[in-house]
Amino acid sequence: MPDTHTPPRRALWLPIFAGLCASLVSIGLARFAYTPLIPSLIQAHWFAASDVVYLGAANLVGYLVGALIGRPLARRTSNTAALRLMMVAVTLAFFACGFPLSLLWFFAWRLLSGIAGGAIMVLVAATVLPHVPAARRGLASGAIFLGIGLGIAGSGTIVPPLLSLGLQQTWFGLGLLALVLTAASWFGWPSGTLHEAAPQANASVATPPGVYLLFGQYAFMAAGLVPAMVFLVDYVARGLGAGPHVGAMIWVMYGLGAIVGPVTYGFLADKLGARLSIRLVLAVQATAVGLLPVSSSFTALALLAVILGSFPPGIVPLALARVHELVPNHHHQQLAWSRATVSFATFQALAGFAYSALFNGSGGQHALLFMIAAGAIVVALLLELGMILLNRRPSEAVPTHTLIATGTLE
Repeated sequence: MPDTHTPPRRALWLPIFAGLCASLVSIGLARFAYTPLIPSLIQAHWFAASDVVYLGAANLVGYLVGALIGRPLARRTSNTAALRLMMVAVTLAFFACGFPLSLLWFFAWRLLSGIAGGAIMVLVAATVLPHVPAARRGLASGAIFLGIGLGIAGSGTIVPPLLSLGLQQTWFGLGLLALVLTAASWFGWPSGTLHEAAPQANASVATPPGVYLLFGQYAFMAAGLVPAMVFLVDYVARGLGAGPHVGAMIWVMYGLGAIVGPVTYGFLADKLGARLSIRLVLAVQATAVGLLPVSSSFTALALLAVILGSFPPGIVPLALARVHELVPNHHHQQLAWSRATVSFATFQALAGFAYSALFNGSGGQHALLFMIAAGAIVVALLLELGMILLNRRPSEAVPTHTLIATGTLE
């Protein structure tokens, strides 16, 4: 797609910064700051241990809802207005969670924060990336979703000092941070409407088979990242008996990986191509998750935490780059990315509740969850092998250039 409307280089950082703030507030903080709060929520008797786990899953369910309503909401208003509204919603949710009025109250606000995260995930790249030169979009998307990594790292460094002031004050502190970031990004969003140009003449273009493969892979990636994302601190602190201090240190390492992940994976997509990068990342992640249950030394756990932490925010620019490889038209790219996000969100929400139920039902067996997660990532890797095998016979009758054009073969 030509970049005839791309703004000057000096103006590019503003929308990228706004996108970073949005991902930081809506996912980096709204989802991941909850993880180090779990022990305190239980110890303060705000909620029972089983309720706290399911409240964490409420954010994942909201993420699915947000992925579904993000584009319709933007059509009724605009991408920029929807993004601003969602950031305000997350900010309000932080302040509301400082008042444990009831389980339903807390669930509703955690659900709303998840809705905002899903909507922002669908809209933020479509709003910013059309203003970025094509050769830099992998790196730019990595910078946008770096906010997720910063939120993960920040949750491990900001939450403990805030907790020393009190649990309610911690929620208020997170709300204040979200408010500052929302204000800082308010005027950074692009004013143009490049993202709204939708060529209707090509509406009937068939979806390349590679896109459906990506949907499946992205779904199993979601199922594979949930256990480490939710249970890593608890595994180290209680499962291994290392205590909450070591658990917090491991979470900081997870956060460091999350900072490195988006930009590194985006750079890989630019240099190696998204398809090869996805294969490499899946192989490394399956190995790391599989090693987690048999690792007990701090050095091993810290290294694995860095690798695992790079995965949740890092696969976002990778999957987005793969969509751009397979789908040339921007309108159809936006539609495919929305569907990919829904696929991811669906499996993430289902996995969140399934792992929570399995964890409670198994008496807190962390190793079982991690092995299932490793299996899910292996399935994501094998899906591509399965498609290659299925396409061997058609490739004998269909010209190779046709398969390349449809995304079936590269």
